[in-house]
Amino acid sequence: MAGIDRVTGRVISNLDSAFQGVEVTLTTRISSRVMLREFGGGVLELLGRAVTPALFAAWQQLIGTAIDLWEPRFRVRQIHVMGSVDELRAGTAGLRIEVDYRPRGHLGDETVERSLSLGVNFGSGRVRVIQ
Repeated sequence: MAGIDRVTGRVISNLDSAFQGVEVTLTTRISSRVMLREFGGGVLELLGRAVTPALFAAWQQLIGTAIDLWEPRFRVRQIHVMGSVDELRAGTAGLRIEVDYRPRGHLGDETVERSLSLGVNFGSGRVRVIQ
C-alpha cells in the first residue's frame, strides 16, 4: 500500500505514510476536526507549560496513546526523552519512540514486520517525525 504526501502530492511508501500519520496526529488539537472531534494527540495543549516530572509523564503518555489509537501501523513499545536539561528548558528537546511496524495493521493484521525507532522534535514550533 502507498500513500500520498500531504505537502507535495507525490506517492509515498506505506512506512512514510505511517510517519506522516504520526505527524498529523500529534499536530492536531483534539476537537479541531469537524467530522471527527475525538481525533488528535492532545500534545499541543501541553506545550508551553512549565516542565515538571508529572507533566512530562502525562506528555509521554498522551503521545503513546495517540499513536496507538490513530496510527494502527505502529504499536508503541517505549518512549525516551532526547536532550539535555537546557534543551528541555528551551523547548527544543525531542523524543525517541520505539515502535513495532505492522504494515497491514490498518486492515486488522497485527503481524510485526520489524521494530524501529522514530524521533519526534518539537523545536521551532513544529512537530517533525524523523526515522
